[in-house]
Amino acid sequence: MVGYVKQHFFQRYRQFESYAHLNQLLLLWLERVADQRLLRQFRQTPAERYIAEAEALLPLPGTDFDTRYHDLRQVGWDGYIEVRGNRYSVPDGYCGQAVVIRLSLDDELTVYTAAGDAIAYHRLQAPQAGWNTVPEHHAALWQQTLAVQQRDLSAYEEVL
Repeated sequence: MVGYVKQHFFQRYRQFESYAHLNQLLLLWLERVADQRLLRQFRQTPAERYIAEAEALLPLPGTDFDTRYHDLRQVGWDGYIEVRGNRYSVPDGYCGQAVVIRLSLDDELTVYTAAGDAIAYHRLQAPQAGWNTVPEHHAALWQQTLAVQQRDLSAYEEVL
């Protein structure tokens, strides 16, 4: 099909004022030339063939096909997952759990629970960029770490 368009449409039309102009010319060419040629295999034109097959065609899906890369990761006890050489934060409640990741074609990382709820969003970084942390993901962990136990000094004297 690409070869047919190259050899027939682009041989006839070589200059375009804009993409809209190109699309307009292409639609006219399809209607007047390409759809009117006789297909040897079927002994019909594409327009006639379409009419014959139209009732068997199903409607297109209502949503776009998901082209994102899909994989599983285990959240470390530090609240990070590793993706393509970098570490990305996940909310602290998911430490030690399996999560689903999806990577889009424009390098967006979305992390999902096993139930399918989105829990983290990141933009992929180059491997040398290091760890990518969203502070809210680990706020509760920092509160636990930073809490210092207060004791009376006499407790230390009892140990000695």
